[in-house]
Amino acid sequence: MAGFRDREKQHFPLQSIQSAVDLFRDQLANSEEPNLALLSIVLGCIENTLTLNRAVSSRDDKAKGLEPIFPVIELSTVEALYTKFVTLVKSSVDLSNNTGEYSSRELVKKVSDVIWSSLTRSYYKDKAHLQSLYSFLTGNKLDCFGVAFAVVAACQVLRLNDVHLALSEDHAWVVFGKDLTESAEVTWHGKGNEDKRGQPINVGVTEKSWLYLNGQPVVCSRHMETAAIVSGINPSLNATMDSVEMGSLQQELLWLLYDKGHLAKYPMALGNLGDLEEISTSPGRPPPLELFKEAITSCKKNYNNQHVYPYTYLGGFLYRKKLYKDAIQAWADASSVVKSFNYNREDEEIYKEFLEIANELVPNIVRSVASELHRNSETRPLLQDPEVYKDILRFYDGICEWEEGSSTPVLHVGWAQHLVYTLSKFDPRVRCFLDVGASDGDDDDEEEENQEPKAKRESTRRASHSDGTAPVGRGRRGRKKAANDAETKNDVKSNGNGVSVNGKSDDDQIKSTIEELVSKVGEEGQNDTPNPNIAALAQACSESILNKDYLLGGGEPFTTTATAIATSTSSEPRVEINEFLSTKSNGTPFMGLTVETMLKAESPADMMLCRKETDSQPAPDDLGTKVDILASLDPVSLSLRSEKMKGLKKLLTSSKLNTSAIKLQLTAQSQVHLKHSKRGSEAEMASMRKRTRRE
Repeated sequence: MAGFRDREKQHFPLQSIQSAVDLFRDQLANSEEPNLALLSIVLGCIENTLTLNRAVSSRDDKAKGLEPIFPVIELSTVEALYTKFVTLVKSSVDLSNNTGEYSSRELVKKVSDVIWSSLTRSYYKDKAHLQSLYSFLTGNKLDCFGVAFAVVAACQVLRLNDVHLALSEDHAWVVFGKDLTESAEVTWHGKGNEDKRGQPINVGVTEKSWLYLNGQPVVCSRHMETAAIVSGINPSLNATMDSVEMGSLQQELLWLLYDKGHLAKYPMALGNLGDLEEISTSPGRPPPLELFKEAITSCKKNYNNQHVYPYTYLGGFLYRKKLYKDAIQAWADASSVVKSFNYNREDEEIYKEFLEIANELVPNIVRSVASELHRNSETRPLLQDPEVYKDILRFYDGICEWEEGSSTPVLHVGWAQHLVYTLSKFDPRVRCFLDVGASDGDDDDEEEENQEPKAKRESTRRASHSDGTAPVGRGRRGRKKAANDAETKNDVKSNGNGVSVNGKSDDDQIKSTIEELVSKVGEEGQNDTPNPNIAALAQACSESILNKDYLLGGGEPFTTTATAIATSTSSEPRVEINEFLSTKSNGTPFMGLTVETMLKAESPADMMLCRKETDSQPAPDDLGTKVDILASLDPVSLSLRSEKMKGLKKLLTSSKLNTSAIKLQLTAQSQVHLKHSKRGSEAEMASMRKRTRRE
């Protein structure tokens, strides 16, 4: 680096976005590497003027907005700050002992000490606009990324050209040496420990760590380090307002870097560019969706698919565009990446990202589409789509696997409550189309145990495809539901004053219905203990007359005297078979019973629950639409990997969700164990001391 030359000085004063872009273009096109310190000071000066030192309109003037401005960046200001930085670095670091071709760990540590010792006695982890050298030189303040970048810029001033920036999705450090095989901490993360600086980031540290991306960080060249300071621009004025000028400058500079190929291996920068394009589209440029997909492709190609944010960028964009199915799929893909890590308390940022998805975004999707379930019959409703149901389970499976082996649990009752809420909104019949398995070999006994339920679901799906009816779930005791109500209604015919069904009288039809119940117990309950209530009811019917009030939810099971029979016959209307087999209310506090209801209900209270479910059923036209949609679906398969979700396999595919069991399983103490990783030798570990917080 030749320093602050006349070539750079001729671009000043900077008076517009275009003049700043021209300065960066000249630096990137230069045969020598770009001057990181100069570019960081320029960006920091512009950002500071447009954000921190800009008066926001009062409440009365909010409608008018902020007037577009661009600060005039004078050469004298930039040159003075640049000279101050160069003088600080060169006067504090002795290079006489560095005789090798490559930088040593001690030298890198010494450079980081210079930056560190110049900071104020406070941390600024969550404060904005502290990532540039302008903040360092004017206020002695830097955030985590700012410290790491300042060390690299100082090494460039010292002509230590093998020292480069390494970036994860929430941390930064440096790499150096031959082929950049050496690494060193130069900044803090989280609460901050001074003793980490200079320590190597070895395999024991990076393994299954999201903070270090499993050893797959973005290792920057000088041009990518320029992209890093551009991507790190923060245009926010406050929590609700951004600087349009700062955002436009960032967008123009990112496109400049994109055109020169410097973002091809930088997924985070591609995601930032996609967000900016969503806000303000540039004519003739790729659309935001293409940029987000390009970031994912770069992640898979260059970093073994170990980056999470490219998927959350895509999911957030699709969510804002109301492409809910694709958004849920993108979030499930993000969860599939994070499951390769172990969670710890330094993963706060990515934890908050997934917490927002699970507890806010997905429930918001379910609430918004639940009210529109019957409005659009041309497309498949989201809550009747087995693929969406599968992706939600896949999302939680990744979260549970992220938790396994970690020192800190991830899931709590809030996660479980929102999962139960989300799953409960799906059409119960959708679960019949999901074939859930486990990736790791389960016991043969468990597989044999699941063969019969799987066979039943498969036969249900085949029946729905053959006759155009929707599959129905299984009852409380694992039995399949009875035939469609429409078939029963078609068999019921009025015959003069009385009612006959298929040519049978009322009494004969009641008797045949009871016999049908008994036969179902015999056919489907061979491996289960028959319901004693039904067995006793069937036997007693041969001795006494069944009391209709009992069938309707009250009274004694049988009439005991001939007088009662005569009185009932003379004073009360005869029980009509269409009421007995109807799902509609017959004017009494209880509804008419169906064969399905008799199989499901175990008490009068259950009959009341059945009535509530019936009252909430969709209208016949809507039901017909659902039947047609579900009949056209194919089964989907899902392979679960986490132990918690494996334990929920049966519950997640049953016709009725056991919400309590799901909550207990998800919030149970996970199989976590503490892992103590060593960064260096035992002597180094013994000499560590926790940094005291500076006030």
